[in-house]
Amino acid sequence: MAGVRASLLGGVAAALLASAVLAFVEDLDDTFKETRVNDIWLVDFYAPWCGYCKKLEPVWNEVGLELKSSGSPVRVGKMDATAYSGMSSEFGVRGYPTIKLLKGDLAYNYKGPRTKDDIVDFATRVSGPAVRALPSKQMFEHMMKRHDVLFIYVGGESPIKEKYYDVASELIVYTYFFSASEEVLPESVTLPELPAVVVFKDGAHFTYDEYADGSLSSWVNKERFQGYLQIDGFTLYELGETGKLVAIAVIDEKDPTEKSGRLKTLIQRVAKEYREHFNRDFQFGHMDGNDYINSLIMGEVTVPSVIILNTSNEQYFLPSEPIETMEQLVQFISSVLNGSAQAHGGDGIIQRIKRVAFDAKSTIMSVFRSSPLLGCFLFGLPLGVISLMCYGICTAETDDGLDDMDALKREGLTDEEEEEEEEERPLVAEVEGPEEGENKEEDFGEKDPEEKKTD
Repeated sequence: MAGVRASLLGGVAAALLASAVLAFVEDLDDTFKETRVNDIWLVDFYAPWCGYCKKLEPVWNEVGLELKSSGSPVRVGKMDATAYSGMSSEFGVRGYPTIKLLKGDLAYNYKGPRTKDDIVDFATRVSGPAVRALPSKQMFEHMMKRHDVLFIYVGGESPIKEKYYDVASELIVYTYFFSASEEVLPESVTLPELPAVVVFKDGAHFTYDEYADGSLSSWVNKERFQGYLQIDGFTLYELGETGKLVAIAVIDEKDPTEKSGRLKTLIQRVAKEYREHFNRDFQFGHMDGNDYINSLIMGEVTVPSVIILNTSNEQYFLPSEPIETMEQLVQFISSVLNGSAQAHGGDGIIQRIKRVAFDAKSTIMSVFRSSPLLGCFLFGLPLGVISLMCYGICTAETDDGLDDMDALKREGLTDEEEEEEEEERPLVAEVEGPEEGENKEEDFGEKDPEEKKTD
């Protein structure tokens, strides 16, 4: 009896907890357009039939609970984009799920990993000011521990400060932006001139040079990643927006080998020691396993190996021989940079056709691997219906022809026989003699006198 009571109490507690969690995520309707103006909203636009949306739902409930319990001003909601299609289109929703932070008249898209920590960090960053002040050395050191990449504007009022604030408003979806006085920075940091925009990462700092680095927005976009990092599908997608080529060591971390460790070390050394040569054009990292790369290039990459991807045009480069030394790796990267390396893939018409065929094949194979019966139903049933339709059309034409032949046979004539009969009719008429009413004697002449007597 006590066990039954305990289970009932546990069920009630779980239900209450679930309802409490759900209370932090508000269901939105078509009145949201008018009521949202005075608040900051983090909204999940979903479709009820979407599998990815269902997978995100428990994470989204955790996001709502985390932001509410932390005292964040961000309100969390979700909207059925299929039921309120007009409003979702107005917010620029083109796929499901779509996560947006709505702040005044601005809408910021979230494109990162769909985990609670990443989404909460995005909401916290974007909901706050575009540029945050660092008033002390202690605060600077605290932020250095929290962030792998730190952008800081140092100095007073200037045109570069205005550009920095504009860039911060544009790229805050990706990273944090700070401002500080020179006294806040460590004594080991020396700047050639003020004002300056500085990025702290990889245990060093690098200053923006307007003449060498081009626009500030482009420089920040390229520098917002560490020089070397672990790469997955989401990271590779974001790296594509930087315009850099991506040099990747493809390894198997579950089954590490001496060659895998050597390639990973070589990539790390190049990223650090050859920064001045390659940083503007290359991002370096490693990827665990070759499944994602294989699907990307529609081919097979051996593990371990090195590949360089150009995400802007879907080209890729492979070394002509295995990479064993630092010199070989630097030479390979240099050949890609100067255009002498052979490029594979691309986004031409042939590659696009191959991509469509490859994606279709991959989809069919994945369905059959996960559920053979479902695969047979989805693909076998339409093929069966089409086959029956084709068979019906072919046999219907044949039967019609046979029916026509049978009809002619029943009449006793075929088309050829009718034509022959029409040709023979005049000849038969001539042989058969005069028609009725004509004088037979005129046609055959007078009879012999002897015949007359006999008559």
